[in-house]
Amino acid sequence: MSISQTIEKVEARYAHQPEFVQAVKEVAITIAPLYDAHPEYNTLKVFERLVEPDRIMAFRINWENDKGEVQVNRGWRVQFSNALGPYKGGVRFHPTVNQSVLKFLGFEQIFKNALTGLPMGGGKGGSDFDPKGKTDSEIRRFCYAFMRELHHYVNKDIDVPAGDIGVGGREVSYMFAMYKNLTHEYGGVLTGKGVGFGGSLMRTEATGYGAVYFLENMLAAQNDDIIGKTVLISGAGNVSLHAAEKVHMLGGVVVTVSDSQGTLYDAAGLNQEKIDWLKAQKAKSKPLAEYVDVYGGEWFAKQKPWQFKGDIAMPSATQNEVTEADAKLMVDNGITYVVEGANMPLTAEAIDYIHLHRVHYAPGKAANAGGVAVSALEMSQNSVRQYKTFEQIDLRLKNIMKNIHDSAAAASEQYGQTDNGYINYMAGANIVGFKRVADALVAYGILN
Repeated sequence: MSISQTIEKVEARYAHQPEFVQAVKEVAITIAPLYDAHPEYNTLKVFERLVEPDRIMAFRINWENDKGEVQVNRGWRVQFSNALGPYKGGVRFHPTVNQSVLKFLGFEQIFKNALTGLPMGGGKGGSDFDPKGKTDSEIRRFCYAFMRELHHYVNKDIDVPAGDIGVGGREVSYMFAMYKNLTHEYGGVLTGKGVGFGGSLMRTEATGYGAVYFLENMLAAQNDDIIGKTVLISGAGNVSLHAAEKVHMLGGVVVTVSDSQGTLYDAAGLNQEKIDWLKAQKAKSKPLAEYVDVYGGEWFAKQKPWQFKGDIAMPSATQNEVTEADAKLMVDNGITYVVEGANMPLTAEAIDYIHLHRVHYAPGKAANAGGVAVSALEMSQNSVRQYKTFEQIDLRLKNIMKNIHDSAAAASEQYGQTDNGYINYMAGANIVGFKRVADALVAYGILN
């Protein structure tokens, strides 16, 4: 079955899963030159196999709130592909979580993990549980209940979940405690654990820092650098604030962050003191808008950051947050680089517009792979019962992000996707990630 036929089949079968269909089409279109050059992929139906997860587990989660009332949520784990290693991917707690979102995230995770060059497969999981407004004891009880169901399907050598939206160090710790209680095992079944009980240094910073390291390599490829550049960032979570922190360290000027309530704009730029204040504010779930009372700047309720002038945009909030209209604003406001800190934050139409106007664009599967790369390093540290220093991991992360950049750029050139110096990182990253997984599947025959 050809690539185009597979797309048609996926569209027909999963018309009710738009996020998943979007992710499949993006990969399919860009890998066509590679697929055509390797007839064995078509013979063994490699892509047709990859768009179907190995398995999906769905389960009910019963828990009690602080009033003693029974609550019922839904949970899932999508184990997409273990061609290159144990299933690896985060757990997301958010009311928008459904099977389509988790399938798109798990499908993307296959290729993101492959790009790191580390032995990880792809998977994703989560629940429609909303942690906002919940007390610590309610979140603890929910995490315990979630892991009571999930523990049947995960293991350090089978499937290694991590955090994601709504799931940070606190939630991972609660889930890890329940896993140990149920299995009597102390193993690296979860990453993102606290430092001192299996967690890795730099895991908190890794995704945001890694995205900026990728950006540095993009800039260098155009004989440019980040010093003095104005950077627009969306989101105000872990990825966004650590990306802002690294940009500031390297001499760039971050002027925006945002959340679901609106956008904070500070023309003077975010320094370390301001970023630390924002971290503390978000940790306490307090309004981002209160920043204006402390440091000045302006608060724009229910607005996005892309209305402001800048050089670099780093959408780091959630999927499909950047529409074609937003992409037009970016171009009109002077943006020349777009780096995805979140997973698939640009719609397909926005990506097309960005490419049409030759804005340098780094897809999330390449640019935000730093988090899962350090998760893999945590898995390795757990296996050998040793810790690495912050500096050792930071250097390893820099090298991984440079390798991802360089391999994607080389594939873009090799398969005719680079146009007069304009590198198609989306095509290059998809080709590199897909080839690594496809070659493994060919070697296995038809059992995976």
